[in-house]
Amino acid sequence: MKALITGASSGLGKDFAIELSKQGYDLVLVSRSEDKLLDLKKELNTNVEIETMDLSIMDNVIKLHNKYSNKIDLLINNAGFGTFGKFYETDLLVELNMIDLNIKTYHVLTKLFLIDFVKRDSGRILNVASSAAFQPGPLMDTYYSTKAYVYSMSMGIYEELRRDKSNVKINILCPGPVDTSFNDRAKVSFGVKSLKSIDVVRYAIKCMNKNKLVIIPSLKMKISVFANRFLSRKSVIKITYNIQKSKIN
Repeated sequence: MKALITGASSGLGKDFAIELSKQGYDLVLVSRSEDKLLDLKKELNTNVEIETMDLSIMDNVIKLHNKYSNKIDLLINNAGFGTFGKFYETDLLVELNMIDLNIKTYHVLTKLFLIDFVKRDSGRILNVASSAAFQPGPLMDTYYSTKAYVYSMSMGIYEELRRDKSNVKINILCPGPVDTSFNDRAKVSFGVKSLKSIDVVRYAIKCMNKNKLVIIPSLKMKISVFANRFLSRKSVIKITYNIQKSKIN
């Protein structure tokens, strides 16, 4: 079995690599940071291939798929980042880069590898979204919107595969705050205790192997997502704004 993991140099991606290697997976690790990938490779006992590239550049995304088409059993779309601030004050070019990475890269890799998987009737895709996918996110508008896209797209794909009685599987990981380098890049600190990345990964793999569609680590976050269904949209965005504002370093 071979897994391809994007954003593999740190955080969830790194821990997915460690845990899957323990389970016997050969790995393709993708990130912009070659040094970190090389250090990670030394920790792993299975075969590891390293691809150093910026996946917000579409030519790189296509090259990656072309190289590993029909050679992958598990795709983990994990690369991504967020920014913080009022929509009319944040940097447009940074946001467009985020859309390229958080949406377009997910979309293209999911589509191209899904075509491979459907043809052979086997394979699995785990798309890393976020609890941010379930509601608007004032002060992190673009990031929340990108994760809503990933969630909605993946849900639709699931139903198409189910109707076709396909053996191809798709899962969506929707964690709340996780202690990773994401926080530093977004320049925020969470007001609630963050989950440990390794705990999220172990829970995700467990649920993935049980074919659970939407994976939400922690009971607190599950309750929060459920409770949102009973609140007005205006109430949700007021609450979310206050939570977001408390993240300012």
